[in-house]
Amino acid sequence: MTKLRTLTFTLSTMLFTLLLACNLHAQPVTLSAICDDCVVERFANCGGFLEGATFDRNGRLWVVDLLSGNILSVSDTGQCTVEANTGGQPNGAKHHRDGRLFIADKAKGILAFDPETKTLDTIVNMYRAELIRGFNDLVFDDNGGFYFTEPYGSGTLNPVGRVFYMPPDGNNATLQVVADTLAFPNGIALSPNGNNLYIGEYARKRIISMPSLASRDVFDTSYVKANTEGGIGPDGMAVDEVGNIYQAIFQGGQVSVFSPAGYEIGKIWLPAGAGAATTNVAFDGNWLYITESSEGVIWRVRTNHAGLKLYHQR
Repeated sequence: MTKLRTLTFTLSTMLFTLLLACNLHAQPVTLSAICDDCVVERFANCGGFLEGATFDRNGRLWVVDLLSGNILSVSDTGQCTVEANTGGQPNGAKHHRDGRLFIADKAKGILAFDPETKTLDTIVNMYRAELIRGFNDLVFDDNGGFYFTEPYGSGTLNPVGRVFYMPPDGNNATLQVVADTLAFPNGIALSPNGNNLYIGEYARKRIISMPSLASRDVFDTSYVKANTEGGIGPDGMAVDEVGNIYQAIFQGGQVSVFSPAGYEIGKIWLPAGAGAATTNVAFDGNWLYITESSEGVIWRVRTNHAGLKLYHQR
């Protein structure tokens, strides 16, 4: 029995190594396979420092304004409407399956906005007995728990940024630290199978992959998925249905696209004369929407792969 177990383990290890090698050496596709001519068009001009792009289950776009605190909805014709104000500095945003909009507010914590009642509730703002040093972005897993980033106070020379996980129906007491010693962890996303958590490490210009809490892969570990270039660093990100990563590069005027194996496929550039402060990206089917914060404009580009359906869309 011991020999059989040893043989099984050896064969499993060999198979894993072979699959990993094949994946890591897969030839990347060209950018034309991602978005044909990749022409970006202006969709809306809401003004403000736009962040947190996300679509609800009805296909309506929502964004937040970091500087004013406004929560805005955007119609399919590009009309921007202020729905509420957090009283703080909203950054990232994602929808819950129950229709509420969860917002990572730098000053206030993780907030839940109910579009029907226009009420705001605080979900979490502390870890144990300490106030969290500012919230940036979040993503839900398939169970309804969510990961969020805490970058503020950290940087290249002071890598004390953290990533937290809040279990479904959790509270301050059940909050977990899943990663630390990060240099300004910013955008965050999950792989299509939910096993890998992607973190944009803004101050080190790289995307980190780490096992999610749902992963049961004993061979998985944290590693540098990809390195970015240009601008200051990676901001918000999104993933398409086949696992490509779309990474907004702040002050780069671009969205960098990486294959599931971590190769850079290419860059989707905003038009000449557009602002360079690309902050966030979100899919609505085969349209990728891009927020630019220096001019408060929302851009979009047609892609050949639909975006990965998020927790509230499944």
